[in-house]
Order: sequence, then C-alpha cells, then structure tokens
Amino acid sequence: MSAPHPGRLLRTAAGIELGSFIVLLVNLATVHLASISSLAGPVHGCAYLFTLVAVARDPRRTPPTTALALLPGIGGVLALRGLTRSDAPVPAG
Repeated sequence: MSAPHPGRLLRTAAGIELGSFIVLLVNLATVHLASISSLAGPVHGCAYLFTLVAVARDPRRTPPTTALALLPGIGGVLALRGLTRSDAPVPAG
C-alpha cells in the first residue's frame, strides 16, 4: 500500500482545522456547551499543529505561505491555496 500524497494530507488537515474552528466559534456564540468545546478544541489544536508541520515540510513553501499557516482557523486553507498556486506554470513572455 502506498503512502498518501502530502498535498492530500494537508488538504484534509486544513479542512478539519477550519471546520473545528467554525464549530468552536458557533458554540461560543450560541449555547457554549462545555462538551462541544472539550471535543472540538483538541481536534482543532491537533489539526492546527499538523497543518503547521505539513506546510513547514512542503518543498514548495515560501515565507508568506508559512506565515499564513500560523493563522488559526483559516491559515491552513490559505497556505494550501498559496502552495497550489506555486505549482502553476509561469507564463512566458
């Protein structure tokens, strides 16, 4: 069995990071249940750390994409967007 593609792992971690961040914010703004916070908080923290490490280890990283990854919640998605843009061919001319 082959190892998963690193971009797929980063995409998954960034999605989980964003989703868990939204759950935490909605919970905070509405009912503020401790059980939701105690579940979504560690999930968000793990996904955030995984995203940071994945971006730091990506060979396509640049200082701006690394800095974007530091933003909690949306940073992983923004960094992933920056990394995929760096894959695009440079136009000639």
